[in-house]
Amino acid sequence: MSLKLLVADDEQGIRDALRQLLAYEGYEVVTAASGHEALDVYQAERPHLVLLDVKMAGMDGLATLGKLRERDPAALVIMISGHGTIATAVEATQRGAHDFLEKPLDTDRVLLTIRNALRHIVLEQEVQALRTQVEERHAIVGSSSAIRQVIERIEKVAPTQARILITGENGTGKELVARAVHRLSPRAAKPFVEVNCAAIPSELIESELFGHVKGSFTGAFSDRTGKFEQADGGTLFLDEIGDMSAAAQSKVLRALQEGVITPIGSAKSVTVDVRVIAATNKRLEDEIAAGRFREDLLYRLNVVPIEVPPLRARREDVPQLVEHFMRQLVAGQGLAPKPFAPDALQRLKRHGWPGNVRELR
Repeated sequence: MSLKLLVADDEQGIRDALRQLLAYEGYEVVTAASGHEALDVYQAERPHLVLLDVKMAGMDGLATLGKLRERDPAALVIMISGHGTIATAVEATQRGAHDFLEKPLDTDRVLLTIRNALRHIVLEQEVQALRTQVEERHAIVGSSSAIRQVIERIEKVAPTQARILITGENGTGKELVARAVHRLSPRAAKPFVEVNCAAIPSELIESELFGHVKGSFTGAFSDRTGKFEQADGGTLFLDEIGDMSAAAQSKVLRALQEGVITPIGSAKSVTVDVRVIAATNKRLEDEIAAGRFREDLLYRLNVVPIEVPPLRARREDVPQLVEHFMRQLVAGQGLAPKPFAPDALQRLKRHGWPGNVRELR
């Protein structure tokens, strides 16, 4: 990705000289002959850096700088002056200028100042490239120690056949974790089948999981293949397993112990090869104590536990998540991305996020 620079100076000779120099160095260059034009060009082109002359007819450089920073607090600006004074430099810095160059311009000094100013952008591009690699690999956004522990756990357990129990509050991304495990596992080319146990009525959950034969109950007008068979060779994700009925729990336990299931109304058992990943927002030990969940099923499911932290426990990931969702939004709408003001990001980081990442999105 080439870096785009805006040169704003009312002297044609300066604009042409800087355009030629910077284009030779590999930068993409756009120009403006006045402060008002600079604001319009910036809005349209969104350059990475602006070289802005202090003394221009009409709206001068300092006024332009102020308006530019109002519109984009993250704007990176280097001021240029043929009448540089300490007072001017101080005022420019106070208004948000990154650096200050004096005319006559020295080529080496100009290039060094630009490189230094853009260094953090180049580093951010490299960091973003690494983040994108991680996001594409895991579909999990974040670089906090809390989320890194989750990613490390995923990478460690994914190549195995071990069953996994994912715990965490609603909206933390338990399904993303399950999908990441499947994607990195030897079963990746086989189906990933999800069942939301909380969304299916208790009288239908067994049919959903194990299937049924025609006429086995009222409304069974044809044979139906259950989720266990659909996931054969792949991964079955049982989301919100804490809401599963007792009868279904018993049959799931048999499937895990023996590797076989029996469709409702059938006398024939079916062998299935399925890796089960379960998830819950409940504390299953409490459900066991209340008689709502089988202790032996928990032992079968909880071979490898993965706890997904709430967003309030990884607040440092909020800016990265905001950026990720913003990229998705603008890509879908055909819009140019815009940075969030630092104070807006701080307010987002301070928010409690009871709905976690789902609420942020």
